[in-house]
Amino acid sequence: MPQPTTRARSTGFPGYSETLPRQPESAAAARRLVRDALAVWALDDLAEDAVLVVTELVSNAVRHARRASVRVIVERTAQRTVRLAVADLSRTGPVPCLPGLNEEEGRGLLLVAALATRWGCDERRWGKIVWAELEARR
Repeated sequence: MPQPTTRARSTGFPGYSETLPRQPESAAAARRLVRDALAVWALDDLAEDAVLVVTELVSNAVRHARRASVRVIVERTAQRTVRLAVADLSRTGPVPCLPGLNEEEGRGLLLVAALATRWGCDERRWGKIVWAELEARR
């Protein structure tokens, strides 16, 4: 079973990450990692939006990435800001789309954009990291 990693970041807050199999079931492990990190940081008010965002990011990686695993990263970049990220070994970036009314898929990045303060994709030589930042309101 994959083991989470904890590492101090330049902000002074710990960061959490876990390598997970590139399978739909990994979204549940990613949600647990996010909930645990937010609880440690006393940012539980972000939990519902954060688990929805990380689910979409993991789902996209499972569907579109290559190789057998993805890495989920949860960082506290400021006192009230959390960055959720999913790294994979595909260099093909995410493409937001506008699905038709009867289509069942294709709304994930629209949802991420609506819930996140900002989001993006950082290209790497080995692949990419798709991330979203959420900011607590109080």
